[in-house]
Amino acid sequence: MTMSRRTLIALSAATLPALGAASVAHAAPPGSPHSGGEQALARARVAADVLLDDYDENKAWFPSSWWNSAVALQTIGDYMLRSGDRRYLGRLDHTFERNKGPFPAGELSGDELYGNFTSRAIDDSGWWALTWITTYDLTEDQKYLDMAVTIGEFMNDFWDPSTCGGGIWWNEERTYKNAVTNGQWIRLTAELHNRIPEDTVWLERSQIAWDWYLASGMINEDGLLNDGLTDACENNGDHVYTYNQGLAVGAPLELWRATGDPQMLEQARYVADSALAEGALFADGILTEWTDVLGETTNDNHKQFKGIFLRYLMDLADTTGDDRYRDVVASQAATIWEQDRTIADRLGVRWAGASTQASPNVFDWRTQASALSALIADVPIGGVDRSLSASLAPVPVVMPDGEPRQLEVELQVAVTSRHARHVPVHLTAQGPDGWVVETEQKVQLDVPETDGRPVTARIPVQVTVPPDAADGNHLLAVSARAPGGLEFLARTAVVVARTIDFDAGTSEDAPWLFDAGGSGVTDEPGRFADGDSSFVYRFPFPAGTTSGELTVTISNQYLVDLGADGRTWTRVLAEDEPIRDASNRADHIVDLTPYLEGEDQDVYLKVSDAFPEDGWGGQVHHVSAEYGTD
Repeated sequence: MTMSRRTLIALSAATLPALGAASVAHAAPPGSPHSGGEQALARARVAADVLLDDYDENKAWFPSSWWNSAVALQTIGDYMLRSGDRRYLGRLDHTFERNKGPFPAGELSGDELYGNFTSRAIDDSGWWALTWITTYDLTEDQKYLDMAVTIGEFMNDFWDPSTCGGGIWWNEERTYKNAVTNGQWIRLTAELHNRIPEDTVWLERSQIAWDWYLASGMINEDGLLNDGLTDACENNGDHVYTYNQGLAVGAPLELWRATGDPQMLEQARYVADSALAEGALFADGILTEWTDVLGETTNDNHKQFKGIFLRYLMDLADTTGDDRYRDVVASQAATIWEQDRTIADRLGVRWAGASTQASPNVFDWRTQASALSALIADVPIGGVDRSLSASLAPVPVVMPDGEPRQLEVELQVAVTSRHARHVPVHLTAQGPDGWVVETEQKVQLDVPETDGRPVTARIPVQVTVPPDAADGNHLLAVSARAPGGLEFLARTAVVVARTIDFDAGTSEDAPWLFDAGGSGVTDEPGRFADGDSSFVYRFPFPAGTTSGELTVTISNQYLVDLGADGRTWTRVLAEDEPIRDASNRADHIVDLTPYLEGEDQDVYLKVSDAFPEDGWGGQVHHVSAEYGTD
């Protein structure tokens, strides 16, 4: 893997209402053997939809992380294979066509991309190969399999028996032989063999790699995978990462499919059972990366490790039918949904949900993709006959003006059925005391016979915010119920604020975002826009606002525009030097008064990149504003 130039963090759940048992009644309690298949599918669908909200349509990836994007897209492929819901095939193809060429360093990755999804980081290339095999499995389109072969041949150039007797180098500089690259290699070569008629080349490569891997010493006496080898070709005793353990399950499992050798299947079981042993990779029954522990610090790489383990544990559970593995999967899924989920259905890095002010749980698209793998694994392998899910759209900030405020929030209800039927869905809306929340009591969905694509209905929810609503987060919920015991609770939060004062790139800035625009967030904290990406904040000033002044703390290569409608812009700040080290970080005061002429008194702030070719765009650290009214 390669580290991006900035370490990204995610939104903390600390500022959102805690999730109690009542708010997730459709989730099974932690530790229960199996949640219902209908509920499992509904949860996975909602989590997948949330993940795709972060997909950058322009760059055709997930912002600011190359290998993480490959793993997230494979997870979406896993979801489609498991659920039958093929809505996102276009995203996978868009990524393939948009990003298969070469790119300079900094545009999509910190490294130069050579084309065909290859770079100096050999394991980054391997993740993309596995993603395109999953896409081939979904579509049977030969171009995806051909790309995986191309990437495989690129990786094969880094198989080197002159050092440690074999193994793939981790990077182009040939500095390290490690578990992730070689676990990938075995899985990839076996997958290629199993999809290419009359192949012998890839199978031979896979078997040679497996024999080397098993003898390398990376699997320690406890059956756990340390990260790699020393220069003396000995186990380096480095951390046991969950994704390495997962690949050590998935690699022999795919080789078992290729050869029928029962020892391969037993090896996959052995590595999985070693991970499940008390005190190994699980704490109180929940998969736990060592960086998840309170007081430890995660990073962008660690955020997706556990999902890779669950991908291959799912494969083992499917292959063996062993209830022990299915029970583990069900426990992960139930605990994530109950304890590791924000009100916006964001899933965090700590699946047990632990969080403190000093060591908060972390939520972003990487953690979403990882936890989604556990939800996908909990969906029965044969699918389900029907499902019901519901979600409420995010709500803009409300800045009170002394009068009741009317909002319209969109509710989306989604139903699947293997048989054509008319499905009545009953809705019940709830809001804070003193608020009025109204929606239709019943909607009727005509569901044709389908292989998993949901039929959706979008229903307006009318909300009246009282003028004396307190500042803070206010929970809205709509319960959706359908015949046969199907039920799902959709939730969102209305943020009421009489002041504007927030750190960018934290949970504080999310409600003010009008358009995230492919931006990224950092642990400084800050929100940044590189290349042709940008982001826009919306400030909905109260009626009667006549003047305003905004202070923005910003650094690096920024462009700042203001507008009254979110479409037309006036440039107010610009950095004319290609600064990359935030040495120009400063507070800038801009006058908002000329932009308060619109009917709704909204003002929009747009941040973009002054030098889009080098990937060091404007980074906002803090925003505050003062305003005057009649």
